[in-house]
Amino acid sequence: MRIGLYPGTFDPITLGHVDIIRRAAMLVDRLVIGVAINRDKGPLFSLEERVEMIEQECAQLSKDTATEIVAHPFENLLINCAHDVGAQVIVRGLRAVADFEYEFQMVGMNRALDSSIETVFLMAEARHQAIASKLVKEIARMDGDVSKFVTPRVKDQLMLKLGKV
Repeated sequence: MRIGLYPGTFDPITLGHVDIIRRAAMLVDRLVIGVAINRDKGPLFSLEERVEMIEQECAQLSKDTATEIVAHPFENLLINCAHDVGAQVIVRGLRAVADFEYEFQMVGMNRALDSSIETVFLMAEARHQAIASKLVKEIARMDGDVSKFVTPRVKDQLMLKLGKV
């Protein structure tokens, strides 16, 4: 069984994330969405809320792709998380050239820690390349319309969390 790991904070999950998840699910038998517990980033949503959003957004996608998609919180090194879930592949999404330098460094470090785990990069579709969770939250805070960037369910949760409902 080919197991892939797609890590991130997903605060909140965006249409860009969903696009990468959909395409990654076609490459593996089981896709683990690694939900990072990153206290330094100070996420808006709790870990439980982020996991729940991912599970809700991926339930139909899992059926459509016939790939098991599960959320898995982690707070350790990414490579250790890959070991924990049995992943042979780490999936990373790229939006722009600016992402590449950081991702290139991460791949080098991960390969030094365990060269048996491959990293695969998927480019975001053009219509999703500008989407970043940080910007989505900022637009929502400033009463902008985020419906082009997240699903209606995530938009509702975001607006509720920000007290905009």
